[in-house]
Amino acid sequence: MTKARILIVDDDAGISTLLHAILLRDGHEVREENRSFAAVSTARDFRPHLVLLDVDMPGKDGGTVAAEIAADPLLAGTPIIFVTSLVAQSESGLRGKERFIAKPVAPAALLAAVQQALPRMAA
Repeated sequence: MTKARILIVDDDAGISTLLHAILLRDGHEVREENRSFAAVSTARDFRPHLVLLDVDMPGKDGGTVAAEIAADPLLAGTPIIFVTSLVAQSESGLRGKERFIAKPVAPAALLAAVQQALPRMAA
């Protein structure tokens, strides 16, 4: 399998570092951005296959960042998984067109959601 580039956007550096470690151990190329206002710029530079995005952040919330990613010609179509404490574990998964993972994140649940959300990649 080709390594996926995954961008983690979360204002809590402890959480982004934990997610980074889990994804790195699974063989992905990972970058963290802890400043919501820099998320789109970092995504444009990194060109991720997937974005893990916190919802409740100072500056710009996850919904605003997601809309900016969707509107950007270089990033449009990039899958996003919202990682948030605003949903219960039982609410994790697809809700409409959005995919959510509840905090605290279980490594197995994270890896399963990432696998489902990643576009098919050539081996």
